Amino acid sequence: MPLAIAVTGPGGPEAMKAVDLPATDPGPGQARIRQSISGVNFVDIYVRSGLYPLPPGQSVLGFEGAGVVEALAADVDGLKVGDRVAYIGHPLGSYAEVRTLSAARLVKLPEGVSERVAGSTMLRGLTAHMVLQKVYPVKAGEWVLVHAGAGGLGQLVTRLAKRIGANVIATVGSEAKAGFAYEAGADIVLLHTSEDWVEETRRIADRRGVHLAVDGIGGTMLSQTLAAVRPFGMVASLGQAAGPIPPIEIEELTAPRAIALSRPSVLTYANDPELYRQGTAALMEHLRTGLINPIGAEYELKDAARAHADLEAGRTTASVVLTM
Repeated sequence: MPLAIAVTGPGGPEAMKAVDLPATDPGPGQARIRQSISGVNFVDIYVRSGLYPLPPGQSVLGFEGAGVVEALAADVDGLKVGDRVAYIGHPLGSYAEVRTLSAARLVKLPEGVSERVAGSTMLRGLTAHMVLQKVYPVKAGEWVLVHAGAGGLGQLVTRLAKRIGANVIATVGSEAKAGFAYEAGADIVLLHTSEDWVEETRRIADRRGVHLAVDGIGGTMLSQTLAAVRPFGMVASLGQAAGPIPPIEIEELTAPRAIALSRPSVLTYANDPELYRQGTAALMEHLRTGLINPIGAEYELKDAARAHADLEAGRTTASVVLTM
């Protein structure tokens, strides 16, 4: 019987258990896929820990994956058995060897884009597209600050920003991780543990600050980041790997800063059919034409709890995946 990883309740990695998950026949508008890979993301940790509540009736983790279609409802058009596909979004369930879900969620993979690449890139790739094209449409020559530049999302935002022609300042937590950010294309890499990283960022970015700052660290990092952005720039707050974010007073955004703060959700973005179509089409084209998304750590599905522990402890760089 196909294997899946479910959570028994809010808690640490020990709350994750291997379960048998019977394959179900597709209902109207659905497809069943046999998966080869699932991405592991911080949003999965937020769900497992209880920060984001599990939707009623759902217990299997995971928002992105890829595999091959093995069954279709009669009313599904545009797909056939044997097609290679990837997806991101609700409902949860990608930590599984086999799953049945809405066929509208599935994106056919172009020639030359592997399930391994697509299944590990959908969530971060759509996030990067959302931030760089919708939250703040970045132009060539503008400055982008990317926190956690050695991580999976940080590297992908950097690579896409460089494709646009932007200048990228990345921050990392240690000298050992700087090389990963440079390899992704960052022009400058700073230690966010340094006392003067904000002043140095402003100096590098025309002595005015960056146009866009992308913060997936959270904690106290967000309030520091506001000072690194130029007037009428944007801060995109994408997560809180370092812990809860203290409240931000509206006065911190107004004169003389006059900046904007966004808290976008890629899962909400993916729930809009037109935005999902546009974003995934753009991502597939980037992957087809050479966008790289390195996989930094790979685990068998049964070792999902270890993958969570390593990601949460900062022992990984680039993307983290489960293989089936």
